[in-house]
Amino acid sequence: MTTAAVKWGTCMTDLIQILTQPDFQFLRNALIVGILASISFGIIGTYVVTKRISYLAGAISHCAFGGIGAALYLNRTFGLTWLTPMMGAVASALAAAIITGLVSLYAKEREDTVIGAIWSVGMAAGLIFIDLTPGYFEISSFLFGDILLISSRDIVLVLILDAFIVTATLLFYNRLLAVCFDDEFATLRGIHAHVYYIFLLCLIALTIVLLVRIVGIVMVIALLTLPAAVAGKFTTRMWKMMLLSIFFCMSFNTTGLALGFFRGLSSGPSIIIIAGLSYLIVISIQKVKPMIKKRASFIQLQK
Repeated sequence: MTTAAVKWGTCMTDLIQILTQPDFQFLRNALIVGILASISFGIIGTYVVTKRISYLAGAISHCAFGGIGAALYLNRTFGLTWLTPMMGAVASALAAAIITGLVSLYAKEREDTVIGAIWSVGMAAGLIFIDLTPGYFEISSFLFGDILLISSRDIVLVLILDAFIVTATLLFYNRLLAVCFDDEFATLRGIHAHVYYIFLLCLIALTIVLLVRIVGIVMVIALLTLPAAVAGKFTTRMWKMMLLSIFFCMSFNTTGLALGFFRGLSSGPSIIIIAGLSYLIVISIQKVKPMIKKRASFIQLQK
């Protein structure tokens, strides 16, 4: 066993011991949310990667920041104490999902230009609202996430989202599958492909809002797509890809959380670095493997 493996095993053992201590409730909450959120991320990320709509997901995530800024402004300026930043994020993300979906389906303008405009305007609107809001706000947690600030209430929200995502996937699995691979064929079979496409974007919007709490708006696309991209290297079946994506997402969240905690690093970026390195390692192995086999075959022929 290598020295790195021994160190990592010791690190994980220490993490388990720390989690049993009462003073580390925040760490337990972070780990629980990271594991539970992986269910939604793995399922929805598979759809995003398969449909190749990560650019749409990016536009939705940045529009969510506009809703966060608007909610803070309305809360402080007009006394709407019931309006939380996450409620604003949900509203703006769903609105962005519907708008970007309609643009991609029906707009005669260049799709990439319109989506780029929505992407940047959503982010700019959030910053303007925060500038207009009385007082000072630390927006880094929204931009880069902080899984260590997760509360018990967030765990309940994650469970509700997981239940909704899993139920929707089970009920509409074949329809969403058809929309991802061939929406024209789905339409010919009597499936309202455009409706299910908008519905899929709304599911993505809800998942993105949850992701913002963990890794932030800036890095949201990485965690939504990298686990599914890694899973796609091992299988082409959609349901298997979802299960593998959930597993990889859980692994990245747990490993990144441990790395951030023991090394004093930000948890969100640590999770993304682990996911990115894993993806690079997998694709590198897949590129090198055929070369090794070819070399071995050549040596055999020489003999």
